[in-house]
Amino acid sequence: MSFSIERSDDVTVVAVDGELTVGNRGEFKTAVIERLESGDRKFVFDFATSGYIDSSGLGVLVSLSKKIRENSGGLRLAGLNEDLRTLFELTKLDTLFQIVDDRAIGLAEL
Repeated sequence: MSFSIERSDDVTVVAVDGELTVGNRGEFKTAVIERLESGDRKFVFDFATSGYIDSSGLGVLVSLSKKIRENSGGLRLAGLNEDLRTLFELTKLDTLFQIVDDRAIGLAEL
């Protein structure tokens, strides 16, 4: 997995490319927490080029969601393919996260 971080107005977009798994979740979490600690409050995690998230990847997303909310921030998950949407529905995490079709919608909502 690789990811890129960019700013669009006052929203931080984290674009995930590849799989979010136990092997790379720490790097992902560290990068997002650094942005949060530097004052970023609005985030879009864009999974348009990602096809797989394992249980530890889901765990880090839950943890980051909590930290962002504790800091009065907002988070949208964007670009989930059908398999990822099903994963979030089966795990009931679709009730925790606000999931949008694409990055542009996430940016507009925050």
